Amino acid sequence: MDFDKIREKLNILADAAKYDVSCASSGSDRTNANKGLGNASHMGICHSYTEDGRCISLLKILLTNHCIFDCAYCVTRKSNDVKRAAFKIQEVVDLTINFYRRNYIEGLFLSSGIFKNADYTMERLVAVAKKLREEENFNGYIHLKSIPGASDELMYEAGLYADRLSVNIEVPTVSGLKLLAPDKKHEDFTKPMLKVKNEIVRFQTERKIIKSTPKYAPAGQSTQMIVGASGETDKDIMYSATYYYKTYQMRRVYYSGYVPVADDTRLPALGSQVPMLRENRLYQTDWLLRFYGFAVNEILNKEHPNLDMDVDPKLSWALRNLHHFPVDVNAADKRLLARIPGIGMLSVEKIMKARKFRRLNWDHLKKIGVALNRAQYFMVCDSRHWERRDLDAERIKGMILQASSGKFRNQYSNQLSLFN
Repeated sequence: MDFDKIREKLNILADAAKYDVSCASSGSDRTNANKGLGNASHMGICHSYTEDGRCISLLKILLTNHCIFDCAYCVTRKSNDVKRAAFKIQEVVDLTINFYRRNYIEGLFLSSGIFKNADYTMERLVAVAKKLREEENFNGYIHLKSIPGASDELMYEAGLYADRLSVNIEVPTVSGLKLLAPDKKHEDFTKPMLKVKNEIVRFQTERKIIKSTPKYAPAGQSTQMIVGASGETDKDIMYSATYYYKTYQMRRVYYSGYVPVADDTRLPALGSQVPMLRENRLYQTDWLLRFYGFAVNEILNKEHPNLDMDVDPKLSWALRNLHHFPVDVNAADKRLLARIPGIGMLSVEKIMKARKFRRLNWDHLKKIGVALNRAQYFMVCDSRHWERRDLDAERIKGMILQASSGKFRNQYSNQLSLFN
């Protein structure tokens, strides 16, 4: 094996894979010196989380960055002047096994540009997973990026070897896709999604009857949207995400802020990168929709098509709907408790259990973990030393932001004092 050539490929194809945010980069680059123990490199290593909450390290690479498409937003598009490379199937297998034996990784995250056609590329991705499972007896985590337009037969086979499958929808709306990737069709993305969803349901049903039925994509499927490339509002993005969750039973939808890669009139100007805060607000909204019982039109609508960058979406909703508050934490149902800013679902469960034994006051709520700096304006309890007065939304927002900035200044001052 030519190790220098493999290292060069790894540099190119790991760097190209960083635009897929289905898992976060580790960012570590601690090189070995003076014959020390171990060597942490950022090349291709990323972190992801299993269903039970464990953090695992994955080898995250592309099979190739050659591509037959010319999507305006993509760094590997065929018209872009970048250095190209491609792994052989056996090279990816050997890298995965060698990294695993050295305890660098616990699994593989494999994607690819599309060369020749969708089926040819998908066939090679499946071949990697199949070799790992059947020839190397590898039982680590495997996440395969499904290729848009791949056949049902290949999608079926992929699910037998991979733990998770995903097709990146890329652009949130059909009109945006036509603008930025005219060579691609929306149905090329949704057809594999539907196949995976149906196979997961079928295998789960069969396993209830025949216990020896193999698992099919046990970690489900996910997708990713590029935010800010085609001018969609946050409302457009979240309605699209909700559709994919409901229609294709997605485990996760990921939101990736557009990174300027080309001087193209169809795209935002170079240098106008989407702020990380917008991604964060979308993830917060996604969480509210999936676990807190909110509907999209409650948070985003014609009057409020974009999320507030000053405060989180739950607080923003509460400030626009003060007629629902204050909520009595000793009497309200679970749904109302979950809508109080500063109270998470874990705290909701604790409140529901604790109030069976006594009426709760501020001290109890603080010990439970309620963020009183926000929650105090939206609830009452068995304490009377402070309750929400006749404050309007702007005053409440200002007081919360002022308290937050003061807390930040105190933390900063404390950190500085450590060095004085």
